[in-house]
Amino acid sequence: MEIWEAILLGVVQGLTEFLPVSSSGHLELGKALLGIEDAGLAFSVVVHGATALSTIVVFRKDILGLLTGLPKASVEGEEARTFAAFVLLSMAPLAVVYVWFMDDLEARLDGHIVAVGAALIFTASMLFWAHRSGQRGSRLGWLSAFLIGCAQAVAVLPGISRSGATISAALLLGIDRTQAARFSFLMVLPPILGATALEVVDLMREPELLASVSATALIAAALAAFFSGLWACQTMINLVKRNGFLGFAIYCGAVGVFALALSYL
Repeated sequence: MEIWEAILLGVVQGLTEFLPVSSSGHLELGKALLGIEDAGLAFSVVVHGATALSTIVVFRKDILGLLTGLPKASVEGEEARTFAAFVLLSMAPLAVVYVWFMDDLEARLDGHIVAVGAALIFTASMLFWAHRSGQRGSRLGWLSAFLIGCAQAVAVLPGISRSGATISAALLLGIDRTQAARFSFLMVLPPILGATALEVVDLMREPELLASVSATALIAAALAAFFSGLWACQTMINLVKRNGFLGFAIYCGAVGVFALALSYL
């Protein structure tokens, strides 16, 4: 992989991990357009780790508040423990998918541009639906946390945006916009960090995979993913507050049609 390709894919990962346009779908399209069959495990580790780090930087005060609040015997502590429980509950549907279905899904959908195109069009419909939803200002609860987790589980399919799915689900359930954005971004941190940790373990078992991409390319990809992710995460928070999803719905629909056309060329 050339350095410019690593930077380009890193930027794509960083932007699309948080903007509601599907990072997995865009990476599949990027690899198809660049003629890259597999970016490699080492590349996956550094870009996912970099985007997780950008989330931690943006929400550092929230994360610190949660960690320091957990042991407190106060209202603040109760709220922190409840929020942490909501995050754990939201992970349950994703855990089921990863344990029982993920290998089969990856085998069936890896490089399947038609599936990516169809999923992007589904994402467009979901974002348009969320754009039309009213502001009801409900509070996050056990059922809504679980349903948002189900949306995250569906987003393992390439072309379905994780942030788009979770935030759209939250808004359609009537959750306050600020709370919807906060929960959506914080709930994905444990799965991203967990998946990255598992990839690191795999990489340690097969260190020769590090040789598939140069150290310079990996560093360039990590920096590109981190800074683009930082910008995208902050931008997405502002978009949620003012419900600016229509443009992304149109974009996902257009890219989905492009992907379908590309698959038949």
